[in-house]
Amino acid sequence: MKKLWLVLLSLGLIMAFSVSAFAVDVKVSAEYFAGGLYLNKTQVFTNPDGADADTSTAFFYQRLRMGTDFIVSPCLKLVTRFDAMERIWGGARSNPGSGGDYYGYSYGGGTRAEGENISIDLVYIDYTSPIGQFKVGYQQDWVWGTVFDNWGEGATVGQIQYWKNFGPLTLLGIYAKETDNSFSAITSSSTTDLDYDSYRMGAIYNFKGNNVAGETGILLSYDRDATNRANFKPTHKSNIYMIAPYVKTKIGPVTLQAELEYAWGDAMKLEDGNTDPNVSLSELGVFLDASANFGIFNVGGSAAYISGDDPGTQDKVEGGYYVTGGLDWNPCLILFNNDLRFWAGWIPGHVDSYVNDIMYNAWFFQGRVGVKPTPQLDVLLSASYAFADKKPDTLNTGYSFANGTYGTEIDLVGNYKITNNLSYMLGVGYLFTGDLFKGYDDLPWEMSIQDNFILINKLTLTF
Repeated sequence: MKKLWLVLLSLGLIMAFSVSAFAVDVKVSAEYFAGGLYLNKTQVFTNPDGADADTSTAFFYQRLRMGTDFIVSPCLKLVTRFDAMERIWGGARSNPGSGGDYYGYSYGGGTRAEGENISIDLVYIDYTSPIGQFKVGYQQDWVWGTVFDNWGEGATVGQIQYWKNFGPLTLLGIYAKETDNSFSAITSSSTTDLDYDSYRMGAIYNFKGNNVAGETGILLSYDRDATNRANFKPTHKSNIYMIAPYVKTKIGPVTLQAELEYAWGDAMKLEDGNTDPNVSLSELGVFLDASANFGIFNVGGSAAYISGDDPGTQDKVEGGYYVTGGLDWNPCLILFNNDLRFWAGWIPGHVDSYVNDIMYNAWFFQGRVGVKPTPQLDVLLSASYAFADKKPDTLNTGYSFANGTYGTEIDLVGNYKITNNLSYMLGVGYLFTGDLFKGYDDLPWEMSIQDNFILINKLTLTF
């Protein structure tokens, strides 16, 4: 009998250790960068007495991002990704209890402190079935169309996605659980229906003709945000709808892309018998970009419009709430640069104005000219100018800022490809700070500002 059990146990061990032979293949990809930056001013405002106006900062920083796909079969895989050692060399570590960056934006799937050690960002099943492709689990959120208003670098969320191809046409449906405040082992909520859910459906069409190729698509979304419902009255929720068409095409040497986003609905829909007026929402964003290659030379330009909130309409939100430039788009080295904010913090002007916040309430224009003298080296010079759509009133005083100009920025960036997997970037940018950052003009002293410049370099390994 013992011999029989020994044989059965041996067979079981053989089967257990043989599983890897027919279970999965593993595909690994990674990006590691180490960079350094010098920022001449950590603020663009100067105090009336001139104090604290000359602070600069300089440091080295790095991040490892690694993706691993566990391929069970040609139609089934588990997709994972983590960030590790995302920190400033020799710098202070973050508070483990805090999330996002210092000012509240979330990056990746974990807190900033977790990213400084290791943070799991993505874990989801990717299954291509006979009736379509399913993706279930934690995935990148709000990645659509062009880079405009994309949040791929932001917090990942649990989603169920369905994609189905019909020749050149692809249909998709997405459900995303943005926030869950249900009673659980972690929370002790005594109120139901405090969640934030997002429902999306869209279509993408690929086209190709004589010297023309590209894609166009449209996304419809409905976001129901009940997280502002409290355990006391009055309560409110938000119901936001959005439509986002886009097109990307290449015509000969010219590449064109455009996207429009329009959001509408209830920013605040009051409940529980509250007689105050509801707050509606109507926001518009438009993005245009063109580039052309002519031998070793290339030229291009971008334009964007994101509606601003009118301080005079208290029952309506026209900007700054839903439609923005997003986290993934960094058109300048200083102005509207989200990466700079993540590493160096916000660069403030007067009265709660910030140079490197996400883009909103803005008209933005940029021209670019570049040269690629060798296959390994390319250099790009850009000039950008931006001004506000609506002069803000950040303190709700009833008066708007005196000026709406964000400023003009000149950037020069060079990239050198050392090997197929290793590249080096060197960039310098100068911001002629606009008068918007002076704030109000009715204060007892004159608000003044100063220009800023940055020097940045980065070594990047990808495979």
